Amino acid sequence: MLKVENLVVRYGMIEAIKDISFEVNDGEIVTLIGANGAGKTTTLQTISGLLKPASGAVYLDGTDITKIAPHKIVSMGLAQVPEGRRVFAQQTVMENLELGAYFRKDKEGIAADMKNVFELFPRLEERKTQLAGTLSGGEQQMLAMGRALMAKPKIMLMDEPSMGLSPLLVKEIFRIIRDINKQGTTVLLVEQNAKMALGIADRAYVLETGKITLEGTGASLAASEQVRKAYLGG
Repeated sequence: MLKVENLVVRYGMIEAIKDISFEVNDGEIVTLIGANGAGKTTTLQTISGLLKPASGAVYLDGTDITKIAPHKIVSMGLAQVPEGRRVFAQQTVMENLELGAYFRKDKEGIAADMKNVFELFPRLEERKTQLAGTLSGGEQQMLAMGRALMAKPKIMLMDEPSMGLSPLLVKEIFRIIRDINKQGTTVLLVEQNAKMALGIADRAYVLETGKITLEGTGASLAASEQVRKAYLGG
């Protein structure tokens, strides 16, 4: 499904991503965990075409997407839920969701996906005429996820979906990520809440200062003493 090969990303003279390779198979939840500044967001932005790598390649279903424009990558089946939600504050919930389906022409499919989004996120249906900027942080996160789903992605990239949310909402967001995956969407998740992320992940990679230092199943990394000390509070 998604393959990252020997990816190097630089900001000027600084090498933020240092020759990393990993893959996400069809139907999986794969998580990238690591401290602030490890290169997690840079990795996602490079995959989705927002950043161009110095070298290496990204493949989606066997096609090299490294030099393809971000909007075309979306139409190929990859959507990103950005860090910090990035909803369109001056537009309604409904308008935000419709923008997620901007590149689609299948009206019946769009209507069916809108219904599904409202089933996943009942609060969005209750607030569909409300301006997105007036929603709570948790509701904005739900809207960002719903908007990405409206693109009908094969794979969804999620960047820190639990950031700034209460523990109760974090549990709800992770339950919904699981539900989205069960409905057939592959998920690549970047998350600082390593405990929650490893709890739902099929496989995981640890990123440290731009390098992958550990990989394994979610359960094996959650049980690793090295991971526990560094990311799970001992």
